[in-house]
Amino acid sequence: MTWLGSAVTVVPTDATQQALGYPSLFLLVLIGALVPVVPTGVLVSSAAVVAFHQTAISLGLVFLTASLAAFLGDVALYWLGRRGMKSKNGSRWLEAIRSRAPEDRLAQAQEKLAEHGVAVLVLSRLVPAGRIPVMLACLMAKWPTRRFVRGNLPACLAWTVTYQLIGILGGSLFKEPWEGVVAAVVLTVVISAAPSVWKRLRGPAKA
Repeated sequence: MTWLGSAVTVVPTDATQQALGYPSLFLLVLIGALVPVVPTGVLVSSAAVVAFHQTAISLGLVFLTASLAAFLGDVALYWLGRRGMKSKNGSRWLEAIRSRAPEDRLAQAQEKLAEHGVAVLVLSRLVPAGRIPVMLACLMAKWPTRRFVRGNLPACLAWTVTYQLIGILGGSLFKEPWEGVVAAVVLTVVISAAPSVWKRLRGPAKA
C-alpha cells in the first residue's frame, strides 16, 4: 500500500482537486441521468466521503454540482422523450425509457401519478428504479416540460441530499477516505437492492 500513500501525497493540490473533481462529477452524473446505467448514487456518496475528509472539496459544492447535473440530465431526457412521443417513429431515447419501465411498474406509476401528481415525481428519485417509470408515466400523461421541471427540481435536490448523507455516514465511520468510500458504496448498493430483494421474498409467500 506504500505506492498508494505516495500517490496520494503527490497528486493533490487544492486547485487540481477542484479543477478535476467537480467537472468529472458533473459529467458522470449528467451522463447517468441520460443513460441510466451509471451508478450516480454511488458517485454522489463517494464524492461526499471525500468532501467530508478533505477541506479541498466542499460538501456544498458537491451538492450543487450533483443536483445541477441530475436536474439537467432529467430535463434533457424528458425533452427528448417528448420529441419521441410526438414523432410517428418514436426515438431511440423514448425506446430506452420504455425498455427500463416494466409494465407493472409503469401501471403503478401511472396510478400514483394520477392520484398524487407532482409529489410522486419528487419521491420517484428516492425509490430505486423509480425514476424512469414515473418519467414515462409523465410522458404518457402529456405533462408539459414546464410542469415536469417544477416537480423534478425538488426531486433532484432531495436525491442529492439523501446520497450525500449516505456518504457522510460512511465517511464518519472510518478515518481513511478510501474506507469511507467503500462503506458508502456498500450502503448505496444495499439500499438500492433492498426493495427488489424484499419483493422476491414476499412473492412466494403470497402464492
